Amino acid sequence: MKKFALIVAGGVGSRMGAGVPKQFIELAGKPILVWTIQRFLDFDPEMELVLVLPPSQFERWQQISEQFQLAGNIRLVGGGETRFQSVKNGLDAISDSGIVFIHDGVRPLVSSETLQHCFQTALEKGNALPVSPVVESLRKLSGQESRHVDRSRFRLVQTPQTFQTELIKKAYQQPENDFFTDDASVCEAAGIHIHLVDGNPENIKITNPMDLRVAEALLKTSRH
Repeated sequence: MKKFALIVAGGVGSRMGAGVPKQFIELAGKPILVWTIQRFLDFDPEMELVLVLPPSQFERWQQISEQFQLAGNIRLVGGGETRFQSVKNGLDAISDSGIVFIHDGVRPLVSSETLQHCFQTALEKGNALPVSPVVESLRKLSGQESRHVDRSRFRLVQTPQTFQTELIKKAYQQPENDFFTDDASVCEAAGIHIHLVDGNPENIKITNPMDLRVAEALLKTSRH
């Protein structure tokens, strides 16, 4: 079965305070996006990658790709004004049938085990959503009040959210809705049941300087 990775990297990095888009911020000697893409190429060197970036960042990416000698089949696609539009643009660039991993460009620590779980489940059931347990207490707000909720009934959502290509492309034919916060919510609105799989706890999304320091520590640990 053919594999595709659709990497969405449209962030501007305002919360990082670095003055550059967060996907290009250096992490342990390489831009975050390079680490992310390498995870997929290590999992399957034959995988086709669709990288969704703002067109203004294409030249910068080409320079980075040459500098770090990324050897995979990587196609650049221009992003839209919203994540929904960016993912749709990326899906429109995939014409063959297969399994597509839709992944945040700033999640550089997804494991091969998570990728394999997602692939196998999507192959068998149509889709796979990697999640992790909630380990802290939760409270639900209601006006000026709040109340405790059972955290065992909740999960934190990760990427790559993984789908059979025909299924996800059909779901993205719906009009965009503010309710759509990820690809699973798009599919759910189309009446598709979502299948959960275990993610890996270190598969964090880098959005602020603390996340960057945590990711650096995790990378150093994984090298020993």
